[in-house]
Amino acid sequence: MKRASLGVSVVGVAVLTLAPLTVLAPATAAGDNSGADRVRTAAALRLGDQESLVVRDVVVDANGAEHVRYDRTYAGLRVIGGDLVVHESPAGDVRTVSWASPDRIVVAGTTPAISGQTAADAAARRSGLESGSAAPERVVYASDHKPVLAWETTVTGTAADGTPVRDLVYTDARTGKQLGTRPLIVNANGTGSSLYSGTVGIQTNLSGSSYQLYDTTRGGHRTYDANNSTSTSTGTLMTDADNAWGNGSTSSRQSAAVDAHYGAAVTWDFFKDAYGRSGIRNDGVAAYSRVHYGNSYENAFWDDSCFCMTYGDGGTTFSPLTSLDVAGHEMSHGVTSHTANLNYSGDAGGLNEATSDVFGTMVEFKAANASDPGDYYIGEKIAKDGTYLRRMDNPSADGASVNCWTSATRNLDPHYSSGVGNHLFYLLAEGAGTKTIGGRTHTGTTCNGSSLTGIGRTQAAAIWYRALTTYMTSTTTYPQARDAMVRSAKDLYGAASSQCTATANAWSGVSVSGSETCGGTTPAPSGNLLANPGFESGAVSWSATSGVITSSTSATPRTGSYYAWLNGYGTTTTDTLSQTVAVPSGKSSATLSFYVKVSSAETTTTSAYDTLKVQAVSGGVTTTLATYSNLNKGSSYVQRSLNLNSYIGKTVTVKFLGTEDSSLATSFFVDDTSLTTG
Repeated sequence: MKRASLGVSVVGVAVLTLAPLTVLAPATAAGDNSGADRVRTAAALRLGDQESLVVRDVVVDANGAEHVRYDRTYAGLRVIGGDLVVHESPAGDVRTVSWASPDRIVVAGTTPAISGQTAADAAARRSGLESGSAAPERVVYASDHKPVLAWETTVTGTAADGTPVRDLVYTDARTGKQLGTRPLIVNANGTGSSLYSGTVGIQTNLSGSSYQLYDTTRGGHRTYDANNSTSTSTGTLMTDADNAWGNGSTSSRQSAAVDAHYGAAVTWDFFKDAYGRSGIRNDGVAAYSRVHYGNSYENAFWDDSCFCMTYGDGGTTFSPLTSLDVAGHEMSHGVTSHTANLNYSGDAGGLNEATSDVFGTMVEFKAANASDPGDYYIGEKIAKDGTYLRRMDNPSADGASVNCWTSATRNLDPHYSSGVGNHLFYLLAEGAGTKTIGGRTHTGTTCNGSSLTGIGRTQAAAIWYRALTTYMTSTTTYPQARDAMVRSAKDLYGAASSQCTATANAWSGVSVSGSETCGGTTPAPSGNLLANPGFESGAVSWSATSGVITSSTSATPRTGSYYAWLNGYGTTTTDTLSQTVAVPSGKSSATLSFYVKVSSAETTTTSAYDTLKVQAVSGGVTTTLATYSNLNKGSSYVQRSLNLNSYIGKTVTVKFLGTEDSSLATSFFVDDTSLTTG
C-alpha cells in the first residue's frame, strides 16, 4: 500500500505551564495544579505575579535531560534580556537555571509617559537614520539594566560603507532616555573571498530548459543576483542553459554565485553532520543568498529579517566576498540568532562575532578544499594586499583585536572584542606554540604564560556549540561563557575528562576565570543514550523526513503507538531518521540496537532494489554499519545490534537512510531503538 505523508509537528510556541514543574523535588503528576506547587515553582524561577515564560527552543540530551530556553513576558509585554534556560533532569526535576537577567521583573506601571511615535522620532534623530515601518511596541527592557518600561522602535538607513542598517532601538518610556540598540543586520566587517574555491560540485534544479541555482536537497537554498541594487528585494534567481556555471573570474557574474551557493551547501552539511542541525533554525528550511550587492560594496552581511546572506563585489581593499569562511560566518550569525540570541554589544557582542568566526572556520575545514585549505585566518582569500581580516591564533596581530580579556573588553567593537573568543578557541583546539596549518604559520601564545595542548577542533567546536545552544543567553559575558563551556565539556566528556580540564585551562590562557570546575568522577550517562527511543513522544529528539515518525494505523509498531516508517511509496524516494548523541568516554563497549521489519512488493530473491542503510556520522565522516533491503522482507520485527566501539568518547549521529527505486514499494519499519555502553 502506498502511504500518505504523515507527520507530527514539533515546531511551535508553547507557554510554560508551571503546575507540572517541580523545583529540586520529585516531579508531580501530570495535571497537578496545586497552588503550592505553582507558588514554589514561580518562586524558584523568580517569577512575579505578572510574569510568564514562552518556549523558544528545547535541547534534549541522550539521557533524557532537557534544557528548555524561554523568553519572558511581563503583563503581556515582551521582556528584552529576560530570557533564561531551565535545565531539567531526566525525571523532570528542575536542577539549575541560566539567566540573562536574574532579577524579578517589577516596573512602575505599564502606562508610558511618552508616546511610541515620540520615542521613534527621537531614535531616528539620534542615529541620523529614518523611523522604520514597524509600529512602536511597548516592552520591558532588562538587558544589563534594571527592568524599565520601554518602547521598541526601528530605525533604517544606510551606513557610510553602503551596508543597510535596520536597528531595534529601546527608549525609556518615562524619561525618553535611549537604553540600547540591537542590529537586525549583522555584517562581517569586510570578511570574504574572491573566486578561489576552484571547480566544485553544486546542487542545481532543472526548470523547463533552464538550470537554477536552487538546492532542493538542503532546504531549498537559492542564490540570487542582486543586480548591483541595494534594495531589499531578493533579486533575480541565477539561471544557466548548460549547468556549467561561471568561469573562475569576475568576468562572469555566475562565478561569485557559485562560491556563495557552494559555501551555503558546505555550511548546511557542517551543522547537519556535526550536530544534527537541519538548517539555521533547525526546521529544515534554508536561507537564501544574494550576490552582486551594490557597487564596489566591500562587505557581506547576514540579515535576520529576510533570513538571507548578502555579498558585495569588493572594491579597493577586497575581492568579491563569497568565500567559504564568509559563508559559514554569515549563516552562523543566523544560528546564534535562533539559539542564544547573543546581544551585539558588550562581551555578548564579542561572543556573537567569535561564534561566527569559529563555525566559519569549521566550515572551511569541513570543505577540505585544496584551493582554500582550512586555517585559522579570517578573510585571508579576499584581502587584495595578501593579508587577512582577523587571526584566531593571534588576534592582536590585526592591530585592533585583543588576545586577553579585561573588564574593558566589553567597550570594544564586537569585531575586536571577538579576539578573546577566537583566541580561546584556537588554544583549546590547537594548543600553544607554533605550527603550520593550511600552509600558513600559526602561533598561539597564552596570556598567563602557560603551555597548552589542544584537544582538536572537532571536540572544541562541539563544546562551543553545546554551550551556545544549551547554556548561553542574550547577555552572556566572557566569564559566563567560560563556565558554560566547562559545563558543556563535563556534559559531553565527563567532569574528570581531559577535555574538561583543557577547556578550563584554555580560558585561563585568555585571562578568564569562573566558578565551574572539573575533577571528581562524574558518572557517564547510563542506560539508553538515545532520547525518545520508541518514538512515543512523536518526532521529539529525532531529525526525520516529514511523516517518517508516525502513529498511522496503516501499519503496526512493535510496541506502543508510534514507530518510524521509511519509504513504502513505490516511487523513487529517500527518507532519513537520525539522532546525535555523545557516547561517554571510559567505556569498554558501545552497542546500537533496534528492531526492524521489512515489507516489500518486490518478488526477486537476488536483487536489492530498495535499501535501508544504518550509518554513523562523526567528525564529518559517514560510515555505513549495515544495509538491509527488500531481500530481508518478513512479517515480524527482527532485532539487530551493531558495534559502535570506535565512537566511544565521541559525538556521533546515528542515521537510518532509506532509499527506494521507481517501482514496487518497500517499507522499512524501525522501533524500540537503543544505544548502550558497557
